[in-house]
Amino acid sequence: MRPIPAPDRYQELREALRALCAEFDAAYWRKLDAEEGYPEAFVDALTRAGWLAAMIPSEYGGSGLGLAEASVIMEEINLSGGNAGACHGQMYNMGTLLRHGSEAQKRKYLPEIASGKLRLQSMAVTEPTTGTDTTRLKTTATRRGDVYVVAGQKVWTSRLQHTDLMILLARTTPLAEVRRKAEGMSVFLVDVHAALASGKMTVRPIANMVNHETNEVFFDGLEIPAQSVIGTEGQGFRYILDGLNAERTLIAAECIGDGWWFVERSRRYASDRVVFERPIGKNQGVQFPIAESYVEIEAANLMRFRAAELFDAGKPCGAEANMAKLLAAKASWEAANVCLQTHGGFGFAHDFDVERKFRETRLYQVAPISTNLILSYVAEHVLGLPRSF
Repeated sequence: MRPIPAPDRYQELREALRALCAEFDAAYWRKLDAEEGYPEAFVDALTRAGWLAAMIPSEYGGSGLGLAEASVIMEEINLSGGNAGACHGQMYNMGTLLRHGSEAQKRKYLPEIASGKLRLQSMAVTEPTTGTDTTRLKTTATRRGDVYVVAGQKVWTSRLQHTDLMILLARTTPLAEVRRKAEGMSVFLVDVHAALASGKMTVRPIANMVNHETNEVFFDGLEIPAQSVIGTEGQGFRYILDGLNAERTLIAAECIGDGWWFVERSRRYASDRVVFERPIGKNQGVQFPIAESYVEIEAANLMRFRAAELFDAGKPCGAEANMAKLLAAKASWEAANVCLQTHGGFGFAHDFDVERKFRETRLYQVAPISTNLILSYVAEHVLGLPRSF
């Protein structure tokens, strides 16, 4: 039988990840899910082993690996039965600092992020009234001497309770005063603890279905040092988009990890479950959906590595990253449905973990970008169709 997933050139990396993930079994994740908890012990173990510093260059204390290797790390976490959503922000948020920050900023923060002394887990971009229409965001940062004063609101800002630094996108030039609506926004690196202590930033947790810790954030005159700007003032939207290509690719890898988990669980259960004196896997009505899931995940897997290859080579990869995310999210959700159907009533029993993973993988159809917006992107930027909005 061919292993799931098939062996590739990242096997040594995969084996090391599997050894670590094996220390956190299904019971660990099941308990966290029931308690709506955060996998602190798991994230600490990943950090100590250096996995969350994979993309930080060795000169700053990291491993100096590429997006391809980072995506394998995320994939293996989900393939093990865990959920990388608790820590994936460290991978792509760090990229904004690494690719666009000053040398002084990188030398100040990256070594401590690599060692685990600092966590950079959160990104405050989305707003309740603008959603994915990011160029119309209303949060402002006004320069006053050596500080910027921030006012506004963000939503779906995740992992704030477990981070030290946060990426913030705010408008520094009014929309009416820029030539292009994508201009005039800037990226800031915010000290979360100092911001909360000032009383000028408040956080309201959002209870949500999949137990992914997320929040509303309110800014009321928060002062941020001017040296906290990443890159050039007014070019922040471009920096965020660059980071989102890494995000899309990493999320695709998580979906692929989920997909392999569902296929393997379906295969195993269909082979072992006997009804009418024969394994249910002998029935083509059971076989074919599992096989189709495998094919779709394998196809998404190829697009994931294509996106990572382009990103690591410094080439444009927006279309590939978005398509990888769409294909992988679709494949993992379909594999989840097949897995639940294969298990029948047992699929809803907590001890089988199917219903937990089912809920978790459904998120990827919506976040961090919905499948509809990806299709709109491909229609406009790849096919040249008229802009829909």
